[in-house]
Amino acid sequence: MSVKQAVRQQYQSVVNLAQGRKIHVPAEGWIRTVRKALGMSGAQLAGRMGVTRARIAQVEQAELEGGVTLKSMQATAEAMGCRFVYAFVPPDTIEAIIVAQARKKAEAIVATAGKHMALEDQAVGGNRTDREVSRLTSELMYEMPSDFWRDK
Repeated sequence: MSVKQAVRQQYQSVVNLAQGRKIHVPAEGWIRTVRKALGMSGAQLAGRMGVTRARIAQVEQAELEGGVTLKSMQATAEAMGCRFVYAFVPPDTIEAIIVAQARKKAEAIVATAGKHMALEDQAVGGNRTDREVSRLTSELMYEMPSDFWRDK
């Protein structure tokens, strides 16, 4: 295993920690939900942050619309005695995402080669095609060429 592959595996382990955790954004957003869970009014949170109640309403709305900054989320969380974290949570393991991409590329490569071979009256059967897709998938996963994530 190369150093590059070892480093990639370390990163995959970190990301895979988030996978499988059922974290969903509450309908009212995290800020309003946590504030209400604490029994804290918007005015009280505003006082703790040194801003106006209107600013709290703006931040809560911005969160719902996807326009809140990480800096605002951090400051608001701290004012409520919380720690702000954010993460990308893959639907499956990182390895599964890599396998899916490698398989997609392998199928495209094999399909293109199959078309050319058919034009030359050298078409191959399904079982042999499946084996080639599997072999190429493994090769692509191992080598991860520079165009690995390019879909075309």
